[in-house]
Amino acid sequence: MPSSAISLENVDLTLNGNAGPVKIIKHVSLVVEQGEAIAITGPSGSGKTSLLMLMSGLESVTSGRIVVLGNDLGKMNEDALARFRRRKVGVVFQSFHLIPTMTALENVATPLELSGVGDAFQVAENELTAVGLAQRIRHYPAQLSGGEQQRVALARASVVRPRILFADEPTGNLDAANGDAILDLMFELHRRHEATLVLVTHSTPLAERCERVVSLYDGRIDSVQNS
Repeated sequence: MPSSAISLENVDLTLNGNAGPVKIIKHVSLVVEQGEAIAITGPSGSGKTSLLMLMSGLESVTSGRIVVLGNDLGKMNEDALARFRRRKVGVVFQSFHLIPTMTALENVATPLELSGVGDAFQVAENELTAVGLAQRIRHYPAQLSGGEQQRVALARASVVRPRILFADEPTGNLDAANGDAILDLMFELHRRHEATLVLVTHSTPLAERCERVVSLYDGRIDSVQNS
């Protein structure tokens, strides 16, 4: 039986809104096994993105406990969390979050340089070639289409060979053809590198490509189903 990649125990998240505290995530417990692909689904406002932010260490729990790859996120300070994400976690967002003053190559090489990889630019070029951008590595984000920008973002997230890849509506800003291509690349990376994949999506066909579907409603887990 594979050991767990992510474990959540009675997790709550409360954020302060204009009208006072708002409970976003409510008593969520979940275990994600290493190498598993899961989809997190649910209506808008159900807490999908907030749950992904908690699991990736980009948001802190109000109460409860999250252990990722054996690390208790609640016991780590911001610097430790940043190092952990840089080495172990890749995140792909709906908005590409590329650095506009850097070329595609520089965007992908940056996490490698921060991790002290000596041949960062060669590794980055290889990764961009793997996502079909060999001819676009010197281009800046503004010179790339939406699909190409998301390929750069995916290359940047996967270039450090993360143990876990998080993706938040990664095709939300793309047309159907580009979206399908990005998803095929993402699942290929998941299989090739045996990375755990946590995917937030509204799409039922996309969710069914994962091994399990976790449905949220009003901040709680409504159901967990094998797809």
